[in-house]
Formats: sequence, structure tokens, C-alpha cells
Amino acid sequence: MPISNSVIPSIADMNRRKFLVTTALTGSGLILGFQIPHRAYGASAQNTPEINAWVVIQPDDSVIIRTARVEMGQGTLTGLAQLVAEELDCDWSKVTAERVSSHENLARQNIWGQMLTVGSFGIRFSQDLVRRGGASARAMLLQAAAQEWKVPVAELTVKNSIITHAATNRTVSYGKVADVAAKLTPPDPKTLVLKPSKDWTIIGQPLLRIDTMDKLDGSKKYSVDVQLPGMLNAIYVGSPVFGAKLKTLDDREAIKMPGVKRVLKVADDGYAVVADTWWHAKVASEKIKVTWTDEELRLKSSSTIDAYLKTGLTATSGLFTFRNEGDVPNTIGKGQKKVEATYSTPFLAHATMEPLNCTALVTADRAEVWAGTQDPEGGLLAMSKTLGIPIGKCVFNRYDPGGGFGRRARVSDYVVNAVNIAKQMPGTPIKMIWTREEDMTHGQYRPISMCKLSASLDENNRMTAMQIRLSGQSIYAWRNQDQDLTGFKDNSQVQGWSGDPNSDQQLCYGVPNLLIEYAMRNTHVPVGTWRGVNVPQNSFYVEAFMDEVAQAAKVDPLEFRRQYTKLPKQLNVLNLAAEKAGWGTPLKKGVYRGIAQFMSYDTYSAAVVELSVKSDGSVKVHRVVLALDCGYAVNPSQIEAQVQGSIVYGLSAALWGECTVENGRIKQTNFHDYRVLRLAEMPKVETHILSSGGKWGGIGEPIIATITPAVINALALATGKKIRDLPVKNQLIKT
Repeated sequence: MPISNSVIPSIADMNRRKFLVTTALTGSGLILGFQIPHRAYGASAQNTPEINAWVVIQPDDSVIIRTARVEMGQGTLTGLAQLVAEELDCDWSKVTAERVSSHENLARQNIWGQMLTVGSFGIRFSQDLVRRGGASARAMLLQAAAQEWKVPVAELTVKNSIITHAATNRTVSYGKVADVAAKLTPPDPKTLVLKPSKDWTIIGQPLLRIDTMDKLDGSKKYSVDVQLPGMLNAIYVGSPVFGAKLKTLDDREAIKMPGVKRVLKVADDGYAVVADTWWHAKVASEKIKVTWTDEELRLKSSSTIDAYLKTGLTATSGLFTFRNEGDVPNTIGKGQKKVEATYSTPFLAHATMEPLNCTALVTADRAEVWAGTQDPEGGLLAMSKTLGIPIGKCVFNRYDPGGGFGRRARVSDYVVNAVNIAKQMPGTPIKMIWTREEDMTHGQYRPISMCKLSASLDENNRMTAMQIRLSGQSIYAWRNQDQDLTGFKDNSQVQGWSGDPNSDQQLCYGVPNLLIEYAMRNTHVPVGTWRGVNVPQNSFYVEAFMDEVAQAAKVDPLEFRRQYTKLPKQLNVLNLAAEKAGWGTPLKKGVYRGIAQFMSYDTYSAAVVELSVKSDGSVKVHRVVLALDCGYAVNPSQIEAQVQGSIVYGLSAALWGECTVENGRIKQTNFHDYRVLRLAEMPKVETHILSSGGKWGGIGEPIIATITPAVINALALATGKKIRDLPVKNQLIKT
């Protein structure tokens, strides 16, 4: 069973002082005598002096750039390398990259910064740190050349790793001065002046990714591929009903099965079978007879959960008032016309291609794991706390995860499972792999929610007020179950509706009277960060409703949005999407357009979807035109790929995605009943990028916000029906 952050600590919840104090208290010798393993990923920098933590340059001018953020297919590794290389002024064709380990980062006092990769953190929250790392290395290399030539640094220039002294026509490559540069004292990063964007030659270019080749030739290793001498395999089985505890376990038949070594109780809510092969473990697990303390919990189902959420839509107390501007009740009461609608979104699983897995080796005073994660430091802390072993004696070997989308972040339950198994068989490496069914039914699901929206129009069909009442589960509450959350104001659940001009999650519309409330309604189902966190639900609610209000006002949906969009950058993006999609121009018979926009993660986006509906209710999305402004486009090619991935994820969720609860457990178990978009169903995607500067926005999560509402708005035109409850497959569309 998944466990809350009150049990598994996250490095994100610690400030720098606490982080260093925790490190210091775990035992001496963590920093001194620690050997940095550079061979774990890609290029080897052993026996080569590093210029600084980010840059290693070899005699042949090869440049190795080290970064901390997690690469899980989104392109962060390449993007961060571009940022470093830009300030370094190196030859990009000679750049390779390495991933820093969490124990290495700890050993060097967190020099690479935060490693947790969620919320589109990768580029936007690391860009300044890594660029200064590149600039610092450049300054040291120039200083080394200046010392050798006995000339002022100001007289030197550099391009593509070649330092030039124009006055004497001398040149030298980085590789020739790297050894001297490595011995210099690094400059204070805060004193460095970074390049203005007008001078960028690497940032902003659609460069090829540097982490592709091993994926293409099949040589890339994920944690599920780990093989160690003497390794055994384990299958973990958790309680099928969330919150139920293990009552009885009869393993007499299973222990006799071929290859089986042990049957172990892992926690109060799960057990494991350890065998010579994973298949032997799985077959034996099916022979175990087990009972659970689940009588009361089995009464919980989707219908009872829905009924509970509905109480939040009408509650008069226990509410969090997020925004209260003007006089909404009075204005709506006096409005010439009132529009009202209630929407809902279900639990959603992450459904990563690589099921959760972890290999662990535990001895009396040391532990080591091999796992794919979005939170290497959180995984390291989880190991230490679970085993009671000082963090300095724990090693977390990170692998690129085969999909994350939030599931491999903050809550390292699968790591805890693995080390709890391995500690019962000390000295033996144990590789634990969840089945797809275990992965699907023991997730950290996107929170379920409902939302009631009301708006009033005056005699001129101008919108005068809007009220939003959200009712749903809180991620924070699930992760902090030991806290008294009475009166707690969970801003994360109203993500995307802020009125603060400094927020990275602003509601793009200006309404004279606005009331936004949240009623917390928690269930027994574990919830966590799904791609976009709460943005996909909240954007669906507002953007689907805006089309309904536009219809009531008898105004074109695009023009209606233009009237109320208060953010200039958002309006530019909206207009760009509409222009490129040919909004208002004729379509083929049976094809309809929908539009939506949203601002989140400091990125502005808008989408136009073109689709058709067959008589059997099946939906075909033909084209998606998406415009965005993320401030600075580090790699346009990667942005396009991220947009395409977001559309796949967004369409899958809108059309088919849902996890339902029956007898206390998740009903969907695999891809046969948790449908995802297939290759032949992929629409034509057109991406248009604005780079207006200012703040650095994200890409991986904000783009998904506009897909669902654009689809729903097009379907309303195609079918004449208001689809307010997701997924679409349940609405029995008939044309």
C-alpha cells in the first residue's frame, strides 16, 4: 500500500539548513573519502580533473556536463546541457552528459541543487544555477589561458571551445588548459554576468537530444534490467482494498513451488514472495491464501464517493474561500441571465510503461538500491529512515525511469517495499518488480473532484459574475494524514485560478465579481501528483464552462474569451492558436472545432481541436493546433515533442481515462480496461511557439491543460450535448 509523506520524507520538504544538519548527523566520513562514480552514465570522467561540479573537460576537448534533474523522456538532460554549454561557449558536437547521484550531491553539500523533478521544475527552476555553473567554468578556462600566455583575461575571446588572443594570433583549446583551470579557485557565481538572450547561440536551437542513441539501439538499461551476482527476484502483493491490513496468510502451498526461497510479510498491508526468477515468484504468489481486515472499507465505491463529493457542492461551512472579489451572490441574483453547470473528473492512474520496481541490497550497517525515480534524494532519505541506517551509509543508484508523470515522485513506496524485503534477507540483492495489475491498483491517483460553476450575464450579454465551487480530494491531506487539517487552506487544489500577478498559475480571465471556494472531501483512495497535478481538472471546468456561457451570451467562443482575457501574453497565444487553426473558416462536413486556453507553470497555452464523431459514438481527433509562450524556448524541437506527448496523455484521459472503485478497490487492472491513445489514433499536431522572455515557464505539464476542454467544446458542437462528466466514453455520444 502507498504510504504518506509523514512516513516517507521528501527532500522537497526540507530547507537547506535542515538538509545539511540531517546530513551531518548521519555520521562522519560522508564527505571525506567519498569517491564519485562517474562511469554510471555515459562518458567517463575518471582520472580527469573537473573544472567545477558541472563541467569536466578531457584532453581531446570532450565536454562532460553533469546535471541533477531527472531525465524521464521529457528532454531535461539535453535542455540543461544546452544551458551550461551556452555559458561555457563550448563545442556542442563534443558534449555528453552525466546524471549526478543523490549520495554524490549530498557528499558535496547539495552543490547541484534540488534533484526532485516534478511540476516542470527541470529547466525553469534550475536554469540560473546551471548557467552560472557554465559561466564559472568558462571564466576558469580563460584565466588558465591568460596565465599561460601572461596576458589580461579581457583580451581573450572564446568560441566553440577555442580560446583566442587576437593581438598575438594565438589559440588554444579547452582540453589543453583544462588541467590548469581545474586547479584555480572558482569565482563567486553570484558575481558572474550571464549572457543576454540576444547573444545565445545554443539556447533556442532545435538541437538533437544527447540521450537517444542507446534507446534506439536497445542498449539503454532501466532499473527493471538490473542484474547483480547472486540476485533473487521478488513479487510484492499489497492489500487490494486501500487501508486494509493483513489478517492471515497461508503460504504452505506456495513455499513448495519451484524456485521459491521465502514468503515474507513486508508490512501490515502487504507481503512478498522471493524466488530464483520473477516468474516463479509470481506463480507461487497465486497459491497464497490470505485474508484482510477490509469489511468496512469494502463498502466504499464510486457511487458512495460521488455522493460524498456532492455534499461539498452545497456545503455552507468548512469551506476554503480562495478568492472573493466584489459581490457575487447579489450580482448573480440580479443578473438578466444565469448560467450554471456541474462537472466531474475521475481518479486517474499514471500507467507508466515501466511498472514500479527497485533492487535492494541490505546488510547490518549499509544499504544500496537501484531504481528509477523522479526524486533521488527522497528515495535516499526513504531508505535511511525505513532501515534506520545513517544516510551516509546508504547509496541510491538512480536510473532514468521508464515513465514518471508524478508517480515516481515524493512518495517512494516502492523503494520502501524493496528495502523491507531485502532487510529480511541480508547480504542478498533482491529485485522487486510490481506486476502491471499491482501497479494499476496501488497507485497514487489523480484526485477525484466535482465542480459547480455559476455565471450571470447582464442585458448586454456581458458576464458580470462567476462563482466556482470545487469539491474533491486533497493531495496534501493524503500525504500528511497525521496533521490536523481543520481550516486548512489547500491552495494546490485550486491550481490555475490565482489572481496574484506574481503567481505561476493565474486565472486568465477578469470578471468584476468572482468567488472561488474549495470543499475538501477526502476518500480512502491514495492520491498524488498526476501530470499537471490539478491543472487538467481545473482547466476543464473553467474552459468548458466558458463555452457554455459564450453560447448563452450568443457570442463566438473565441471572441468571448478575447473579451475577458486579462493577461496580454495569454491573449497573444490565444490569437496565435486561432489564426494558425483558421478559426472561423469552413471545415469538412462532420468536422468541428473547439478552443481552450490556460495559464500555468508560468506558461501560456491555447489549443484548437478539430474532430468528428461517428454514429457509434467513437471520436476521431483529426488535428490539434497548439500555441504557447514559455518565456524562453531552450530547445524548440523538444518543446514540440513535449506538446505531442501531452496531447497523447490528454486525449487518453479525456476520451477513456478513469479509475473506478468497487468494493473498496480500484477496478481497472491493465491496459485492456484502462484505454490509452493508439498510434493510428494520433492526430496531426501543429505547434507554434512564442518566446516573449521574462519568466522561464515549463512545458511537460501546462500544455495538457488545454487538450480536454478543447475536445469537449468541439464535441458539444458535434453532438449538441453538454459533456460535463469525464471520460467521454461514458457519455454514450450518438450523432
